[in-house]
Parts: sequence; structure tokens; C-alpha cells
Amino acid sequence: SQQIQFADDMQEFTKFPTKTGRRSLSRSISQSSTDSYSSAASYTDSSDDEVSPREKQQTNSKGSSNFCVKNIKQAEFGRREIEIAEQDMSALISLRKRAQGEKPLAGAKIVGCTHITAQTAVLIETLCALGAQCRWSACNIYSTQNEVAAALAEAGVAVFAWKGESEDDFWWCIDRCVNVDGWQANMILDDGGDLTHWVYKKYPSVFKKIRGIVEESVTGVHRLYQLSKAGKLCVPAMNVNDSVTKQKFDNLYCCRESILDGLKRTTDVMFGGKQVVVCGYGEVGKGCCAALKALGAIVYVTEIDPICALQACMDGFRVVKLSEVIRQVDVVITCTGNKNVVTREHLDRMKNSCIVCNMGHSNTEIDVVSASPGAVPARRLLPWLQPLPLLLQTSLRTPELTWERVRSQVDHVIWPDGKRVVLLAEGRLLNLSCSTVPTFVLSITATTQALALIELYNAPEGRYKQDVYLLPKKMDEYVASLHLPSFDAHLTELTDDQAKYLGLNKNGPFKPNYY
Repeated sequence: SQQIQFADDMQEFTKFPTKTGRRSLSRSISQSSTDSYSSAASYTDSSDDEVSPREKQQTNSKGSSNFCVKNIKQAEFGRREIEIAEQDMSALISLRKRAQGEKPLAGAKIVGCTHITAQTAVLIETLCALGAQCRWSACNIYSTQNEVAAALAEAGVAVFAWKGESEDDFWWCIDRCVNVDGWQANMILDDGGDLTHWVYKKYPSVFKKIRGIVEESVTGVHRLYQLSKAGKLCVPAMNVNDSVTKQKFDNLYCCRESILDGLKRTTDVMFGGKQVVVCGYGEVGKGCCAALKALGAIVYVTEIDPICALQACMDGFRVVKLSEVIRQVDVVITCTGNKNVVTREHLDRMKNSCIVCNMGHSNTEIDVVSASPGAVPARRLLPWLQPLPLLLQTSLRTPELTWERVRSQVDHVIWPDGKRVVLLAEGRLLNLSCSTVPTFVLSITATTQALALIELYNAPEGRYKQDVYLLPKKMDEYVASLHLPSFDAHLTELTDDQAKYLGLNKNGPFKPNYY
């Protein structure tokens, strides 16, 4: 089937006493990650947090040590979680059963970097059942479910991930997946672009031999288009983020439910009457706004796109600039996929106890550490096409501000006058860092990812050039059809006359490729 190719004023605050013994603001991500281990996203004991998994010698029941997880002994618990997830991922299991006899991924060596949860474990094990060899790391230092990672390791998957990784751990895990004697990846499944960046920069010879890249996040897709535009993308890539079955389901419905879960678990906030500003009215923003409005919150929206802004207006939301409402809102939520959406200037003007969180993939939306020329790198960014400039810490990591960890994934950032801003997950992805996400919706995305890998791996030479593609609509519709039996939904079939009138094939695709 034909593919689409994309080119391209001061304010009085309630005074709160600050602690006399100020916590050092130079504490590393590693230290704060250790504090965060027992987040609701993982249910395991944190008694051995002080020991880095990199310092442990662990083997699974088969004697293999080709993994690095928090505690391999949690594998049985993790297996039960995976089995529970499978019950609500019937379409992906159906795909596994249908295709495992043919082994369409036989010979595929897939290196992956995604959230490691029970749901993604079902995807990984599906890929293995279809013949692939997999090595896996986590795309977020807070979202890994340790028991699930242990279960995967016990099953023989080379997984390198644990909840609360440091920045150094994060890149070490990715490197352990890629840099292996006698094993070379030929497929990449990425979420955010970090893995792709690492292979591209550190292992160019490996990158050139990759048969295909599948990317599911807006951040990662943006980076792929940058590479393509610069003429540096030497392999075909599949943009899953903009597939209908990802964009209009995972981004919308998943975030509509998980935004409230993450906020409730971390802050116990009541939303009725609260003023909330949501930055961005894409599918993620639409889902967040719908959920907040349903609970009685007063919701404002910021947008750069006039079409999305008009949609927000028609949905009953007031479209504003962030600077116009920043002094009055109770909650700020970013979901743009951009950087520096909430800056130190905004944070300085927020009222006491304002909650700040991010629902976009990247941790750059809330400017926890500003980038200015002149000092050492202070956080992980994506230095795709050129080296990172040296960074100067000028935002929240400054001596006049006190950081106080009040519970897992919740920091109070305290100003000299006693004002506190509640920062969740240090600006990282809220739902997967602080809560869980709906399994069924993830089944839709996972099935789309699996089909994209199968398509790229088995495509005849010449079908895909060195560019970024979308899945054909026929595949999107196939993914959707696999999930309809869960609702006992029955499709109406076109008659021959109706199909001729509409100029469609009775069996689809029913949407144009640009939909």
C-alpha cells in the first residue's frame, strides 16, 4: 500500500517559615531519584535503595546475568502484574497468537528504550514470541516498575533499568543495550529519541546498518524530522506518534484518565473550583482539559496554533497567555513537547502552593535548570545535530531557593519569603512517574508499534527510503478492529452500491492517508 512521506505586579503571599537548616541544592538527580523509589508507579519494597543495581551481582534461575535490575527476586510478583495487564490487552495477545507461527520478526535484533511497565512488558514479550531478540532500557528514570523489569530479566530479556536511575545510570543502561560483543541491533524501538541519539552519535556504524526505527513520542519524532531535513537520517523511520491509533487514543484518552490519577496520588488536591492552566491543546491537552473540567475546575489554555486555540474556545475554554493568569492559577500543567514553557520568571510570579507538573514526554518543558552559556551541563537534553552549549544553573537550582522533599516525587521549592511551589516529578512525565496509565489504551499503541516493526523489518528493499513515514491507514484500521471485540462492537458493512458511491473499498481503508 502507498505510504505517506513527510518532509517536513508584586503580590502578597501567605508567609511560611523556612527551615533553618537548608538542604543543599546541589544534590544530584541520583540522590533525589533514591528518595523517589517508592512512587505509586511501582509497588515494591524500597529497603535496599542505597545499593545501586550496577554494584550487584545477580543471576536469574537459568544462570544468566545479562541484565541489570533492582532485585531479580521480585520476578514472581512482576509476572503476576504482566498477567493482569494481558487480560486488558487482548488485541496484542491476539496478534501474538496469529503471527507467532510465522515468526515475522525472526532474525530481528531489537534494541528498545521505552517506559518499562507491565503493559510494555506484554509488548516486549510479544516481539520475542514473534521471533525477535530484544535488549531494553527505560526512557524515564522514574517510570520503571522494578518487579516488571525483574520478571522480564527472569524470562531471558536483557533489560537494564530500575526506578530512580541517576542521569549517568540512564545513559549507562542505554549503552549496555547497544554495546554488546557478538550482538548488533538491526531495529530500534524508541520513546523520546534518546536511544536513537545515542546510537547515532556513539555508534554510527551500527546506526547505518539499522533497518528501521519506530518512534512513538512527539519529541522523538521532531528529532527524526530534524535529522531527515539535515540529510543525516540514513535509515527509514516510522512515526507512530502521529498514527491515528496513537494520537487519538493514547494521547487523548490515556491522558484524560491518568492526569487526575497522578495529581491525586501526589497532592490529594480537590479540583472543584480550582483554577488550572493547561499549556498546549493538542490531543494530550484536550484529554487533560476534559478531565479537569468534568471535576469542576476552571480551565485556561495556552496555545501557539490558531486551529488548536479555536478548538479550545469552541470546547468552552478561555485561551490566554501564561503571563496573564500565572499569578492566580492553582495548577500549571505543560503538555506541548517544547522546552522552557514554564520559566523562572513564571515560577517567581506564581502564588503560594501552586502545583506545577508536566504531561509531555520531555523534562524540558518546566525550566528546572535554565540553559545559558558558561558553566557545566546541568540536565539531560537532546543534543542531536550539534554539541550542547555549556549550561549555567539560573532557574530553580539556585542557592536562594530551598528544595524540600515532602513525599515521593513531590518537592516543595521554597522562596526566601516563604512561598512554596509544589513541583511534581522534578518536571518529568507526571502520569508514568507518579501513577499508572490505563492498560487498554496502551494495548492500542503497543499493537501499532508491533505492526510498525513488522512492516519495516519485512519491507522489500526500496519500499522505504531514508526518511520518516506514517503507517498506512489500513494498518491503523486493523489495529482498531482488533480492539472492537472488547466492547462487543459490531461494524456495519457497506453494500457494493454504497462503496461505489463513496469511491471506497468495502474493506477499507476508510480514511485518507492525511487523516
